[in-house]
Order: sequence, then C-alpha cells, then structure tokens
Amino acid sequence: MTLLLTVFAAVITTAVWYFKAHDKKLMVGRLCLMYWGASLMWTVDAVAEYMELKEEFFTPAAADMLNDAFLGAAVVALGLVIWLAMLLIKDPKHVLRNTFIRN
Repeated sequence: MTLLLTVFAAVITTAVWYFKAHDKKLMVGRLCLMYWGASLMWTVDAVAEYMELKEEFFTPAAADMLNDAFLGAAVVALGLVIWLAMLLIKDPKHVLRNTFIRN
C-alpha cells in the first residue's frame, strides 16, 4: 500500500510537472523527484519482502495493510511539507518578501 500511494503521488506530480514545465518557479520537479525516489525505495523493499515471504507476500493481514496505508500517507504528506518549506525559503514569487516589506 505504501508503494501504491507513493507511485500515485509520483505519477500525479509528474503530470503536473509536465503540463506546467514552463513555470519552474514552483519547483514541482523537485517534488516529483522526491516521490519517484520514495517509489524506488518502496519497490526495492517490496522485492526484498517478496524474496523472503514468497506466496505469503500476496496475502497480507488487514492490520498490515492499514499500517502501510498510514505510512504511505505520511510519506506523501512529508514530501509535501518539505516541498512547501523549500517554497517558503526560496520565495520564488516574492510573496513573503513583499508582505514583510509592505508592513
């Protein structure tokens, strides 16, 4: 479930990046790379777990799936928080700078 959520987030951000490629100020490419990196990490984890469990890998317990879903949501949310922090620090459209200068 973690892999599934991060892949969905990576695909969605890749589509946004592709259609908004002319606007590099929002740094969507970095968010895209974070999600693809997380997806690659969870893919390696899934392959290693499959090599260990074999056919039991395909019949997880409901509690394990719920824990994986929460972990996947946390990874996606953490990626968004890091991206927003980068945006606030860089302030590419000078929103914060103009707000503080005006006051």
